[in-house]
Amino acid sequence: MSFQVILVQVNPGEAFTIQREDGQCQCITGPAQVPMMSPNGSVPPIYVPTGYISQVGLIEPGGHQPCVKSMLPHTGNVFMFSMLIWIKECCVFLHFLFYSSVRPCCLSTSVSSCPTDSYSPHRRPPFAPRDERAGKTYSRLQRKLKERQAGGGAGSPPTDQARSPPLSPRKDHSSPAPLEVQNGLGSEEAEQEEGQGSDTEAERAKLVGVMRGSPCIDTESEGTRTLVQATCRHVQGSPSEPVNFTTLSCEPDPPSAPWKAGGTKTSLVLQWKAPCDNGSKIHNYLLQWDEGKGTGEFEQCYYGPQKQYRVTKLSPASKYCFRLAAKNDMGVSGFSEAVDLFTSEGVPATPLCAELVKAGHNWLHLQWQRSAAPPSGDSIFYILEMEEEGMGCGFKKCYDGYKTSHTAKNLQRCTKYKFRVVAYNAEGKSNPSQVSEFSTCPDSPSCPRGLAVRGKVLPNSLEVCWESPNDDGGSEVTKYVLEISEDMNGASWEQVYCGSDMEHSCEGLRPGVTYLTRVYCISEGGQSPQSETLQIQTPIVPPGPCQHPRVVGRPKAREVLLRWGPPYVDGGGAVTLYSLEMKGGHEEVHREVYQGPDLDCTISNLLPGTSYSFRLRAANKAGYGPFSDYCEVTTCPGAPEPCRPPHVVCRSPTCALVSWETPPSNGTPVSEFRLEWGVTETTVQTCYSGPGLSHEIRGLLPATSYFFRVQAVNAVGVGPFSEVVLCQTPCSVPAAVAGVQALEDEELTAGRGSDAPYCPSTCLGLQWEAPCDHGAEITSYLIDLGERQPIPVGPVTRYVIQHLQPDTTYRIRIQALNSLGAGPFSPMVKMRTKPRPPQPPRLECTAFSHQTLRLKWGEGSIRTSPSDPLQYQLQMEDKSGRRFVCLYRGPCHTHKVQRLVESTAYSFRIQAFNEGGEGPFSDVYTFSTLCSPPPAPKAPRLERLNDHTCEVTWESTPPMKGDPIIYSLQCMTGNTDFKQIYKGSATSYQASSLQPSNEYRFRLGAIRQCATPPDLPGPYSTTVTLLPQRSEAAAALGGGAVGGTKAVRTSVSLTDEQCAALILVVFAVTSILIAFVIQYFVIK
Repeated sequence: MSFQVILVQVNPGEAFTIQREDGQCQCITGPAQVPMMSPNGSVPPIYVPTGYISQVGLIEPGGHQPCVKSMLPHTGNVFMFSMLIWIKECCVFLHFLFYSSVRPCCLSTSVSSCPTDSYSPHRRPPFAPRDERAGKTYSRLQRKLKERQAGGGAGSPPTDQARSPPLSPRKDHSSPAPLEVQNGLGSEEAEQEEGQGSDTEAERAKLVGVMRGSPCIDTESEGTRTLVQATCRHVQGSPSEPVNFTTLSCEPDPPSAPWKAGGTKTSLVLQWKAPCDNGSKIHNYLLQWDEGKGTGEFEQCYYGPQKQYRVTKLSPASKYCFRLAAKNDMGVSGFSEAVDLFTSEGVPATPLCAELVKAGHNWLHLQWQRSAAPPSGDSIFYILEMEEEGMGCGFKKCYDGYKTSHTAKNLQRCTKYKFRVVAYNAEGKSNPSQVSEFSTCPDSPSCPRGLAVRGKVLPNSLEVCWESPNDDGGSEVTKYVLEISEDMNGASWEQVYCGSDMEHSCEGLRPGVTYLTRVYCISEGGQSPQSETLQIQTPIVPPGPCQHPRVVGRPKAREVLLRWGPPYVDGGGAVTLYSLEMKGGHEEVHREVYQGPDLDCTISNLLPGTSYSFRLRAANKAGYGPFSDYCEVTTCPGAPEPCRPPHVVCRSPTCALVSWETPPSNGTPVSEFRLEWGVTETTVQTCYSGPGLSHEIRGLLPATSYFFRVQAVNAVGVGPFSEVVLCQTPCSVPAAVAGVQALEDEELTAGRGSDAPYCPSTCLGLQWEAPCDHGAEITSYLIDLGERQPIPVGPVTRYVIQHLQPDTTYRIRIQALNSLGAGPFSPMVKMRTKPRPPQPPRLECTAFSHQTLRLKWGEGSIRTSPSDPLQYQLQMEDKSGRRFVCLYRGPCHTHKVQRLVESTAYSFRIQAFNEGGEGPFSDVYTFSTLCSPPPAPKAPRLERLNDHTCEVTWESTPPMKGDPIIYSLQCMTGNTDFKQIYKGSATSYQASSLQPSNEYRFRLGAIRQCATPPDLPGPYSTTVTLLPQRSEAAAALGGGAVGGTKAVRTSVSLTDEQCAALILVVFAVTSILIAFVIQYFVIK
């Protein structure tokens, strides 16, 4: 078997990737020449980027390279032709793709007969013939090639050109000579070519005819030697002259975004891949970044040929944006997508100790809190270490990952284990957490052994025993549980014993029942599995007493129907027979009247009005059981017949007389009549029960329809009802008015115009519910006020009474009238008019300052409540002077106005109101604020000029509303009082006649010179101390001061507000810490 070797040349800086049969890829970087062996003579597909030429040399067995194969880049539409690569003693038939940016206007019909195949440039082209004609053509070409090789034909390419290495696509090419090919081939020329055979000139003319009209292809004088052979109508032409093909280069493709290959808290290592260079080698890369500003503006941070770069001097846990571009001889590519990268934050903090979620006999499920995620998004991983008690091996890693929980398995039961957690990231590991100690639980024991019956099984009891389990699970068995079930499938079980004994006597069983028993034990480790089921059956006994027979329906005159149920206890066997015995009339002994399996029986041929007693017993395979209790039955005569319809007479609108007649009694006298009545036929109720033949009904409603019916009762039973009779009562006066109440002020004022004002002091609003008119429409209402004349109103349900006395109580009742007369009065209601609105009080200003005014009005106690009847509304004129705004509304008699402007006049007015309404506003009062004192100046600065003189300087204070500011400087020596040494507008002062051994203290105050006296002094500044001369020398020896001016010590004392704020902050921090401790250490 002959192999062919394909030589692939890889240029410097490039990579060649081969996919093997097992699916794995092998990458070879240049410069290199890769020999590839082809056992079947086919050339594998080689993928190249745009702008490159793939050159593959075919090595013959003798080591010669007679020719190469070139692939042009994709530039437009695709044209397919066949290519023959001539090799000494061999021929390879290839499909070759020509790309063009212009579509040909027309193609000759000879193209369709060429053995072409449409395939992707990244897929291996097939070499097997598509049809029989193509196979014959391929065989004829191989045969012709062998003849030429044997005869030393001139068609083979020169040897020196074949052995020359392929040209790199990156080299600068000389200007190629264009090869002009025109389209168009007539049918006469095609026929002439068929007659001429395989002449070289004819084949070349055929190729020119096929490709006529296609774009020009640049060639080189010393390029890849490519031979093209055309085929038309089963005739193959000779190969053409070799030409070289190549494409123009361009700037590289935009590279992919760089990625983070590593980094620290202050640096980032970026890497990137080389993009497609499009025929020209990439020389440099341009890396830009936004310097962490996040503004979208990029600056250059690297320019060079490397594919990675380290950015240093960065901030920890910060975000930086990068983008990349590539550059070759043809230009600079576009930038890649911008990518955000983060620097590391550092080693994670020490995590909290692990907590136990759940424990088993051989596993422990632990969890711990996740550390706070850094803004860089770096993952934090955790290591869980475990140490077994008594082993002495130390802590060993049992988990390493990003999760915050883990289940330690394959542990020993009833054993203590110690755990600790370590967090780590790319920067390193944290300190281990505090050690947590947990123990595994004991295992559940195995099931008890040897469950069996002890002694004889009785109908109602049995005794079982068992043995202890083989394995107690590491803890002592505390109790045994015995269960019993009557279900043969074992679906439901009942616990009959729970204790430490290993035997038990089961009582209260039923005879003839099969029971299933099982036992399990319980220890500290849990519950054991159930033991094997033991099946036990109790013996059968005769059934128990039956339920006494009961009468079904009403006993007839000569027959009665009896029904009974099975006995409560069947004795463990099915009941097969029932025996019914009867005694009555003149009989002294019981006789059997029925025997069979049915549960009911009809006893006939009885005497009317006679008492009978019945008893019953049941039987099973074990025999008859005892008799039931006696059932006493008495035959009775028939019930009375239905009565005739009753006669109803209305005596008044609220009273009616109902009468009826006695029906046939059916042998027994009627002892009672029952009369029922109602507003509808379905809601009737009994109104009379007795022996009378009439009844008077009172309390009826006028103009209302009522239904009546009657029935008779005797000793036998109740007869059916008579037919229903309808009766309607006559009309009457209206009913009493209900729901009388006062109207609210909002309901009175709503809908009333300005022409009818409502005054709550002299008016009362009433509303009530319309009563029942009793068949006649209500025409009017009469309002009674007691001493005053009643007020008649129309058929309305609300009315306003006017012209009343203020703050007066009235007793009101209302009466409705219709065409039949006046109805009863409503219940009396007491209502009271409201007092008159109050007059405004006098407004006074009791205290004033530069920012506040305290106002007072009226006389009253300091403590008031919002429910006081008399309240006030205080208003102040706004800055525009056009309207007043409300400052206060309530029952108080004082109010403090704050946040005012100094030396400004403000206008106020006040109004009083109560439940009677709002009174008038008072006159406008004007009050003014005072001028504000100047603020405390900053501490003065001291500078010692010599032993007896120092200079005091301070910052100036701006004027306040045009008023100048002067300063008062005070000095204190030793423990004496402060004395003023300067007063004026200057910002410096030289203090003289100082003693070097004394200590002096200075403070500064600002004074505002108002336009109207007196002046307003402000607070003093903090005290500044001038140390004595010996203190300065000691400070100089200690190295704490440089020069004499550094011996001044400033003593700053906190103000009351600062002390209060400091105490509040300390209290808040302490409260938060206490709450945290309670939450995490007490509650959890």
